[in-house]
Amino acid sequence: MTALSADILDALDGFLLELNAAAGEAIAPWFRAADNGEVDKGGPRGFDPVTEADKGAERAIRALIAARYPDHGVIGEEYGEDRPDAEFVWVLDPVDGTRAFVAGLPLWTTLIGLRHQGRPVLGSIGQSYLGEIYIGHARGARRIGPDGVAPLKTRACPDLTQAVIATTDPEGCFNATELDAWRRVRAASRLARLGCDAYAYAMVAAGTMDLVIEAGLKAWDIDAAIPVLEGAGGVVTDWSGQSVGATGGQVILAGDKACVGQVLDALAG
Repeated sequence: MTALSADILDALDGFLLELNAAAGEAIAPWFRAADNGEVDKGGPRGFDPVTEADKGAERAIRALIAARYPDHGVIGEEYGEDRPDAEFVWVLDPVDGTRAFVAGLPLWTTLIGLRHQGRPVLGSIGQSYLGEIYIGHARGARRIGPDGVAPLKTRACPDLTQAVIATTDPEGCFNATELDAWRRVRAASRLARLGCDAYAYAMVAAGTMDLVIEAGLKAWDIDAAIPVLEGAGGVVTDWSGQSVGATGGQVILAGDKACVGQVLDALAG
């Protein structure tokens, strides 16, 4: 894999801010609106909504990418794949946490990741209603918010018994075996929170939480978070401790690598 130069990475980082701004503008009119154009896509998880915010934000992001980087590929939740084998591929979830969005909870995020030669190298977790963007790459991670810019750093948590952990919806997202595994991890931890979607990933990067466990993820659910977590000093693995594949699946996001072995043991039972 060819490393990205500092100049190229800086340019892409700046463009990532533009993409977040465009997505936020597209989303804003629909959040807590009387009618957000909600449609139930259905599926194995039951109620699975998509709104005009999801579709409008992805259209806005794709339009900017096509204008600035026409040779880049795109993989998006709402509008599929375009040149997925390109050297650079953007991976988009315009509103991750649409259920939270529909409920009026500001826990949804916009996930924008960039792969270079198949590997996630740049990503952001944006919460435009709160005015926050969490950005990460090989040179580090930072939070941009109403109070300015600050570096992101995960916190030490070598013991699972001290961990603050999260998952989105154990009853809705895990199969029976996965649910039992989650319950073992939860029983060993200090505190668990549910329903935070990818906002919990940002909190691990920010050092207020320690661990997120998910299953059934798609590429657009996780690609953006990998550079953010790694840039802040955390790790992202699958449930066997290996690198997360291009299709997502079962994922562990941990702020402290020292805790991962205990998590893997608990998951395995």
